[in-house]
Amino acid sequence: MRCFYLYVGILTSALVCACGSLPDPGGHPVVSLPLNFAWVDGRKVEYVTTDISDPAMAKALGVNLVPRLAQAVPAQGRPSLVERVYKFVDDSQITVFQSAPSPTGPSNADASYSPLWRMVLVRWNKSAQAREMKSEEQILRAVDANEVSLEMTNIVVNCPITRSVDGLAIKGAR
Repeated sequence: MRCFYLYVGILTSALVCACGSLPDPGGHPVVSLPLNFAWVDGRKVEYVTTDISDPAMAKALGVNLVPRLAQAVPAQGRPSLVERVYKFVDDSQITVFQSAPSPTGPSNADASYSPLWRMVLVRWNKSAQAREMKSEEQILRAVDANEVSLEMTNIVVNCPITRSVDGLAIKGAR
């Protein structure tokens, strides 16, 4: 019997590799997107990127170019629809998000969370000081210590979190 389960496991793995994903048990079509990781308050989250307002970045990532997303950047005196995402320009580490849904899914109670992120580029002032940073607070302390510099851009990215720091995932996330 163990051989049968081993065979089923191998066959399932082969199908996932060949097809990209397993069919949804509810019979709905399933889309496979690259999974990314980011830090929020010292804990990893999972997210997908679907749209970006910058042509070069959209091309590099293979996602939808949506110039109108830049209109989500707040005008003077208006509340913001976007949160900050900190991207290290040297790709030395994964990005850092400002917030995450809590809990993940339809019961999210964090009113500040938005899947629209305004990109902040992070540069180490001296490469010898580089280390992994896992929260916005660590980045802001590094700014105060003159270890990093920040460049606020008008690039907006749509990156919904699919599995948050609580370990819960939205429907369909595996």
